[in-house]
Formats: sequence, structure tokens, C-alpha cells
Amino acid sequence: MNVTSKIIEPNRVELTIIVTPEEFAKGLDIAFEKMRKDVTVEGFRKGKIPRTMFEKKFGVEVLYDDALNEVFPNMYAQAIKDEGLEPIDSPEWDVKEISKDDGVTATATVWTKPEVELGEYKELEVEQLSVEVSEEDIQAEIEKLAATRSEMIIKEGAAELGDTAVIDYEGFRDDVAFEGGKGENHPLELGSNSFIPGFEEQLVGMSATEERDINVTFPEEYHAPDLAGVSVVFKVKVHEIKSRQLPEIDDEFVKDLDRDEIETVAALKADITEKLTESKKSAAEAHVINSVIEQAVANATFDVPEVMVENEIDNMIYRMEQQYQQQGITLEMFLQFSGQTIDSLKEQMKPQAIKNIEQSLVVDAIISKENVEVSDADIEEELVTLAEMYKMEVEQIKTMIPDLSLLRNDVKSRKTVDMLVESAKLV
Repeated sequence: MNVTSKIIEPNRVELTIIVTPEEFAKGLDIAFEKMRKDVTVEGFRKGKIPRTMFEKKFGVEVLYDDALNEVFPNMYAQAIKDEGLEPIDSPEWDVKEISKDDGVTATATVWTKPEVELGEYKELEVEQLSVEVSEEDIQAEIEKLAATRSEMIIKEGAAELGDTAVIDYEGFRDDVAFEGGKGENHPLELGSNSFIPGFEEQLVGMSATEERDINVTFPEEYHAPDLAGVSVVFKVKVHEIKSRQLPEIDDEFVKDLDRDEIETVAALKADITEKLTESKKSAAEAHVINSVIEQAVANATFDVPEVMVENEIDNMIYRMEQQYQQQGITLEMFLQFSGQTIDSLKEQMKPQAIKNIEQSLVVDAIISKENVEVSDADIEEELVTLAEMYKMEVEQIKTMIPDLSLLRNDVKSRKTVDMLVESAKLV
């Protein structure tokens, strides 16, 4: 086998692979043995036709495709290794010449992993987020708890943001009612942004039994194409206005929450403070991690091939499908519920896919430059952590991870990010 390569565009390489007649003959032999098992020719038992008779009757060319499938996978893998390439997609094959006597000349065009030119990635400055819990933070959490035990009461007077208006409505386009634009006794919380932009704000100030025409324009990206960007009028009648009545925050309220060993407002505030502090610490740590990675990516220079983005989007959709399947929801059902198409979903996922790829490429480049290694002890420690997390034995975890190289790569990436965080300058 002889291999030559040339770059035909950034991150895309064309390999020319020449297979000698002797190498191709091995593939032809294997292809013939497989094919003749199903061949019946008069004068011979099934599967016993001689090679010369087979080629005379059917031609040696019928063996070429199967022979190529036998020969090229291993040769391609060896060519990739010899040329030091890291493919990110399946190759596109083009057979230029093929014959039993002269062998095969073929090209394999393949997208390769982009080369990353690293910039600064150590001692990066990161804003240190405060983990202090304020009285306002505590009060906001208490108000959330109070909202879960609030009651809706009928309100006299005009509707305000935060109130719920029970309404009848019907939409008209050029004085003609349009499909899907009608509802009766619909409870709408003003300020929830549940309806078209501008609709809820125009209900503010209305009282029970009042009627009003509301003029709005559907968003340009509205899911119904015939209404996208269209100005319409909704005729609205208010039946009643309801407001949310919050309970008094006292020790009785706290007892009703039924939290272990928390029976007073003071104890509740202490518990909230502790939990918020832990939450803020986690958020501050995540902020540092995200910041150093984002800065390292911004400081690096590289291109992301579109095929890499497409593959990552496919992986994201697959992972999403797996998660929804556990809830008994198919991808088709999700698309129907969300009013999306598979193409719009892919477009929505594209920015995150690009971000995932950029971060992975830069972290991999740092791993290579810093020669980050992961020991067997590191892997054992990770297995123990996973076993504790999932409340399983370490040996059980090992059976669930047959390929420890993937786990090794994860640990290596985490060690690299830890190194960036440790070197960061908090300001």
C-alpha cells in the first residue's frame, strides 16, 4: 500500500491510497469464499464452484465491491495513523482505478480535527462573585414559600400586573375571526407573558364586566405562518379580577411548612441562609470554571468545520431523545408539543453545539500542551466516587463502563480545568 495526502481546504484532507495487486488479491479471495457459498451452478454442488469457473461465468468484477470492503477499512485506519490525522467524520470514497491485475487506486476525503493555536490560558483574571446572603435574598425565598400557600380572592376595582383576569376573547384579522383565536373564561395572570406581547399590558386597568378592543401584532417568528407579523384585534370581556392573598409570615406559617426541626421564623431564616450560602458558593465556583474556559477559548485561534457542528447537534438530539424516552415521550411528541420542526430544533441547538465543540477543542489542546496524565489511581478514585454517587459497588460500576478510556478522557479534562481554575486570579 502506498499513501499520499494533500490538504484541499482547512481541516479537510484527501488521501490517495494505492493498493497493490497482491494486497487486492487477498480481498478478492475473501470476497469469493463468501459469495460462492450462495452460488448454484449446474454440475457443481452449491458453494463448490471453482474460482476459474466462477470468474468465467460471472466475471471477476462482481467481487470488487466486497473485496474493497475487506481491504480498505484496515488500510484506511493504517493510513490515518501513518499520516497522523484525527478524522471527525466518515470519509468520502472515490475509486479511480480498479482491476485484478493492477490493483486499486482510490481517494478518501476526510474532515479532520481542527488544529488549535492556543493563546493565554493560565493566570486569567476572573471576577469573584459574592457568596454573602442578604436580607433581601432571605425575604425573596420566604415570599416564594408564601406564594405556594397563597389564595386567590376576587378583587374589586381595576386589574394590576400580578392579578389574574378571567376573560372571554376572540381575535379578528381584517374584521374576520381567525382560527385558534377564541377562548372563554380563560384565567390569565397579567405579567406572565403567556399571551402575545402587548396583550396583557392592555388589560391593566380593566374591571369586571368591562369590554375592550385590544390591538396587537403577532411576532415575526410566530409558529403559525399565516399570522406571523400580522396585526389583529382581540375583543375582550372581563368576567372577574382575582388577586393573590399571601399568608402572614409567623411561627404558625412556618409550622405549616412541616420542615424537620424548623418551627419558628428565626429557624426558617437560618435554614434559608445556610442553603443560599451553599447555592451561592456553587454558583461562584461554576462562574470561575465557565470564565476561565470561555477566556481560554476566546484567546485561542481555530476554525470549527460545519460537519463537526452537525455531528454535535445530532449527538445533542440523541441525548435529548434518551432523556425524554425515560418519561415516555418521543421526539415526534416533543416537536408537536413545542410547535417546532426538526430543522428549527437543530437551528436552536446550533449555538450551544458550537460552544461545546470550541470548549472541547481548546481543553484537548491544553491537555496536549501541558501533557496532562491520568494515573490508574485517579481512575480508581473516580470509580469510587461514581459508586458512592449511584449507591453501587465499584465492581458494578466497572461492568457499566466497559471502555475506561472514555472515563480516562473525562478525568483528564477535569484535571485540566482544575489546573486553569487554580491558576486563575480572582479579582
